[in-house]
Amino acid sequence: MVGGVTLPLPRDGACAVPRLADLALQAGVSEATVSRVLNGKAGVAAPTRHRVLAALDVLGYERPVRLRQRSAGLVGLVIPELTNPIFPAFAQVIEQVLAGHGYTPVLCTQMPGGATEDELVEQLEQRGVTGIIFMSGLHADTAEDPGRYAQLASRGVPFVLINGFNERIDAHFVSPDDRSAARMAVRHLVDLGHERVGLAVGPTRYVPSRRKAEGFTAAVQSMLGLTQEQASELVTSTLFTVEGGQVAAGALLDAGCTGIVCASDLMALGAIRAVRGRGLDVPGDVSVVGFDDSPLIAFTDPPLTTVRQPVQAMATAAVDALIEEIGGNPVQRTEFVFQPELVVRGSTGAPGVRVP
Repeated sequence: MVGGVTLPLPRDGACAVPRLADLALQAGVSEATVSRVLNGKAGVAAPTRHRVLAALDVLGYERPVRLRQRSAGLVGLVIPELTNPIFPAFAQVIEQVLAGHGYTPVLCTQMPGGATEDELVEQLEQRGVTGIIFMSGLHADTAEDPGRYAQLASRGVPFVLINGFNERIDAHFVSPDDRSAARMAVRHLVDLGHERVGLAVGPTRYVPSRRKAEGFTAAVQSMLGLTQEQASELVTSTLFTVEGGQVAAGALLDAGCTGIVCASDLMALGAIRAVRGRGLDVPGDVSVVGFDDSPLIAFTDPPLTTVRQPVQAMATAAVDALIEEIGGNPVQRTEFVFQPELVVRGSTGAPGVRVP
């Protein structure tokens, strides 16, 4: 990793004979398909073949001479961090779809104390990237100057933005329906019998936070008969972290909430910690809903009810839009909004009902 940019693995010391099981797992295909690709046999779709070849590269194996070919180009992927499991989940799908189109992904993370987004973009341009995908970047922060993206476009670099629509930026956007996500979480809790529901959300200068807060306040107004002022008092803004969720949940518990909607799964884990810290039970005393459906979140204690981001569909749409832009056939520059899905598990239940 150089300045936050993950470069392709070196070939020195790479294993001479690829393991079919490793390649199949990395590419998301069967061992038989890997074998057909490595032996140059027909009957494998081009995107699948590209995924297998990309798996060879990622795992550090040398490609067989007959399979070597030039990459269609480098594509940068800029994400905020790797500690929140939703970002690696997006990165994995984006890398797989890019590989299916013959492109080599270059992953960049904005680690604390590391390179800024602008510095990462400069590094990517120096490496001659064909395009860039931004995930929850500065475009989502209403306090930031969107002019950096106009400058990037003026330099002829195609890009796509995920999560955080900004009407001041002329670009392709891919987003989940955050307002709908908040509404379906509130509806679920109200249907269970909760009459006091709160929202733990990140800083409201970020577009996803603002949209979730808008969806939440509208939902509790219509479903619980609250005024705008009463609804706003049930929104607590902190950070998108476990600690942030714990702090927000503490305030919402003080406000008498028996149901807590969280803007991320990490915040939801913090909320559960806050509830248990007061000697209360989840979901017997307080129900908690997350957002993302991050990998492994179904295996928490209790398994987390959450609103699932359609990662596969969103990541594929982002890559497809970028490929069209690179090819000189851009689709309409607008926001593609994807509907999330409520996944009910063990962290929600009727208020005051203890699970034996």
